[in-house]
Amino acid sequence: MVRTNQSFTNQRIPNCFSICHCLVSVLAVFQGKGTGSFGKRRNKTHTLCVRCGRRSFHLQKSRCSACAYPAARIRKYNWSVKAIRRKTTGTGRMRYLRHVPRRFKSGFREGTEAAPRKRAAASS
Repeated sequence: MVRTNQSFTNQRIPNCFSICHCLVSVLAVFQGKGTGSFGKRRNKTHTLCVRCGRRSFHLQKSRCSACAYPAARIRKYNWSVKAIRRKTTGTGRMRYLRHVPRRFKSGFREGTEAAPRKRAAASS
């Protein structure tokens, strides 16, 4: 039995473009949170915080998730002891606190000269 081309001409062959278009529209409806959705994300939710400098300041909430700015107290929880250790005093420059122990010894006096010591110990 030999098949002729006429049997194929009676059938309607769908256009490739219409098939692809249908697939794209179907996939767009079922857009999930997976790999395909990451190309759509172009808006920033967080920006730099002026207090801690991290990119944790939420633009719509106007609150930093790392230090809780603009709250007066720094955000700190005991369930994250490692995070407290990273951010505590002494991990940065300490431009002011570095010199406090030396200034404490002299009672925080500044701009005065020490009185000359007596030579009583040297003469005896």
